[in-house]
Amino acid sequence: MNDIPKAELDRLQLGFVPLLDCALPVVAREGGFFAEEGIEVTLLRQNAWATLRDKVAAGLLDGAHMLAPLPLAMSLGLGRAPCDMLAPMLLSRNGNTIVLSKALADASHATLTDDPTTSASALGDYLRHHPHEHRPRLAMVYPYSCHHYQLSYWLDLGHISPDRHVELIAMPPPQVVDAMRDGTIDGFCVGEPWGSLAQAEGVGRLVATSAQLWPDHAEKVLGVTRSWARRYPTTLTRVMRALLRASEWLATDRQHADQALAWLALPPYLDRSVAHLSHFALDSPPIRQRLFGPDMLRPEPRAMEHIAEYIDQHMRHNGRQLDRDTVAECYSPVHFDRLAHQ
Repeated sequence: MNDIPKAELDRLQLGFVPLLDCALPVVAREGGFFAEEGIEVTLLRQNAWATLRDKVAAGLLDGAHMLAPLPLAMSLGLGRAPCDMLAPMLLSRNGNTIVLSKALADASHATLTDDPTTSASALGDYLRHHPHEHRPRLAMVYPYSCHHYQLSYWLDLGHISPDRHVELIAMPPPQVVDAMRDGTIDGFCVGEPWGSLAQAEGVGRLVATSAQLWPDHAEKVLGVTRSWARRYPTTLTRVMRALLRASEWLATDRQHADQALAWLALPPYLDRSVAHLSHFALDSPPIRQRLFGPDMLRPEPRAMEHIAEYIDQHMRHNGRQLDRDTVAECYSPVHFDRLAHQ
């Protein structure tokens, strides 16, 4: 690994939220790919996206596994003071599920089919014909997330108003299954393994997936501040190369995917929340979690159009307008393309 200079940092800390799509950083660490790049990486679990966001902005984390819209929201100062961010590579595509409580799914007859409009329409018809004293409460993981936007999109398919028919709240991913079990929420949109866990434990039922709503969408990214990227360019390159090699390793053998699941099941990562999974079903319908494939990890501003449209709508409601140059800067492929040509 002497074709690029030695990393400016030999030790760094990366944050992650416990989800299956934190797999590439976990594989890169446990499989020795970071070590082969001459860097010692500590992965620090954060249970809430807002906590992870603030630690990256404050420099307490060198970077993180992030929601795809988060670097843009941080750069624009949405939810906190502005912090110029960079997403130099993707970490996953697809992987989110929309889940209703067993009681609400049974009552509305909402079920998972090939067309997510079917389940949305079933829920919409039920809510309009059976007004509730308390609107069903649906959780998403963060206001500026694919989960929020995809849940809103799905509700719109069923002509369900977030203002009149349901209540939307933000909740950290590890809390949603217990919250559904105790009746705090009636549904959620979240990344795996939490949707399949709710179904496996009999408290919820999958009714739609993000791969159906936004096929092959960018879900998670590597996020760093632009100042960090400028200060440690070789470290960034080596981190990216380790993650790219982890993705390639996953692609070469089905047994590698199952080894990755065994690493994810370790207590520092997802622990018992993956005990219901017999194997790591990468790219399998209907969830179609993708962690490898041609150009799978390459960022591209045009691929963020769904996200940009929702953020622009939010900003216009508050008298602002999205600067498309900021989108291009956040998701520029220049670092990834430079790595690919080395």
